[in-house]
Amino acid sequence: MEHLSSKRKLTIMIAIMAAMLFAAINQTITSTAMPRIIAILDGMDYYTWTINIYLLTSTIATILVGKLSDMFGRKPFLLIGILLFMVGAFLTGTSDNVFQFITYRGIQGIGAGIIQSTAFTAVGDLFPPRERGKWMGLMMAVFGFSSVLGPTLGGYLVDHMDWHWLFWIFLPLGIVAFVMILALFPKGKRGESKGIDYLGSLFITTTIVPLLLAFSWAGTTYAWGSTQIIGLLAVSVVSAFIFILIERKASNPVLPLHLFKNSVVTISNLIGFIMNFGMMGAMIYLSFFVQGVLGISATYAGYVTMPMSIVMVVSSSITGQLMAKKGKYKRFALIGIPIMVAGMAIMIFMNSVPTAVLSMIVFGFGLGLGMPVFSLATQNAVSHKDLGAATASSQLFRNLGGTIGIAVMGTVMSNNLTHQLKDAMTSPSAPDFSKLDPALAQQMAAFANPQALMNKPLLNQTKASLPADALAIFNQMLDGIRDALGQTLSIVFLTGTIVLAVAFVLVFFLKELPLRTSNAAAAPAEAEKAAEGLATPVLAAD
Repeated sequence: MEHLSSKRKLTIMIAIMAAMLFAAINQTITSTAMPRIIAILDGMDYYTWTINIYLLTSTIATILVGKLSDMFGRKPFLLIGILLFMVGAFLTGTSDNVFQFITYRGIQGIGAGIIQSTAFTAVGDLFPPRERGKWMGLMMAVFGFSSVLGPTLGGYLVDHMDWHWLFWIFLPLGIVAFVMILALFPKGKRGESKGIDYLGSLFITTTIVPLLLAFSWAGTTYAWGSTQIIGLLAVSVVSAFIFILIERKASNPVLPLHLFKNSVVTISNLIGFIMNFGMMGAMIYLSFFVQGVLGISATYAGYVTMPMSIVMVVSSSITGQLMAKKGKYKRFALIGIPIMVAGMAIMIFMNSVPTAVLSMIVFGFGLGLGMPVFSLATQNAVSHKDLGAATASSQLFRNLGGTIGIAVMGTVMSNNLTHQLKDAMTSPSAPDFSKLDPALAQQMAAFANPQALMNKPLLNQTKASLPADALAIFNQMLDGIRDALGQTLSIVFLTGTIVLAVAFVLVFFLKELPLRTSNAAAAPAEAEKAAEGLATPVLAAD
């Protein structure tokens, strides 16, 4: 599609960004409201599942659609993705219990995975690598804008309206995005007519699903050494082995293994995995800190996270422009990731709103500098016929990292929280319920968990109904729970900081190839050198 006029490319990009905004705003609008929604649905035990199911289904959809879009074009998959996302969003808003909520979020995830994979690949169709940087930056800015608007709007809506409207309010934007893609996006040239790799698709699914289930359940639903967890991991390992055998012989593999002979693809995907592991695993619990520990309402919790998004929008846009101008990308990762590490390190010690805002600003600046680098590096290192599969592999490793990170951080939080709560309720300064009427004491004891801290309206209603002596004990109990939750979350943020530091070390091993000025294949010598995996540690950005 490089032959299209600049005006036509611009209109197509507007359509793509409208689709991205629709998917992103529907995701970010729930970030501050999710703890409240799950508390209302009485499903805090399944909180990580509400996140994991979305990432699980989007991960599967991303990797399966990547190769199919290389074969059949991007347009039909963009349309299918938007349609599925709309259906999932509508159904999620009709949920009566947490299990329906999780199921419908899974449908949303399928649509989101298709949109995400296809949209980033479509940018590669439209522009050569040298020009992609600024558009990648703008795509990140779309995410950033949705991150500014979404949490604040979500918090306001859940405080002032029925929570179901969070999933319905932007459905008209989905219709607009669907119509724009249908009308503006060119049909595109189909790839080679080859058979679909059904066996490969099946076994990559049976590799990913048990793996993510194992990490989701380990340490919470089942012990790490339990038969269930070991069995799931065994199924995943066996499926992965069979998948590799199938892909080595497949004429049209769903995930071409030759991509991973390229050191740039392998290192970029590994960094993406580790970054999302640390980032998503820690960031998902930020709302717990802001609402649970600091006691801020869902509406104002959005204002605390807003600076991160604003800074990320600015820094990612500037980074994209500079990558396009200089033709270099590695330096931005070398600068950005340490700043992300610093931002998350501040989260370990935050105990007030100003400290939380400062950590958000620092983290958002580093995120905007570092995140656009690795997708661009991957796309630049492969031939155009593998663009969809390579982009999908990048998204796959990021989503795997995020999902496993959330699960592992959830285990870290659960195990430490149990210990901290036990100490808080048995210490000499613990509330003395023996002074109260047994029925009233039992009613108050039901609030002795972090879930109660998320439902501020119920807390206020309960406080208003308590006599003065009971209210003092109730507030003492809540202070103990907040302190336990705060100490637990500090450990979660510390874990995320360490993981991000590992990603920074790996950046030194990333080989920097000059950004191509056309979508033609890289020069043979350059491609051969990259394929040999000659990635040596480089301490200079250039």
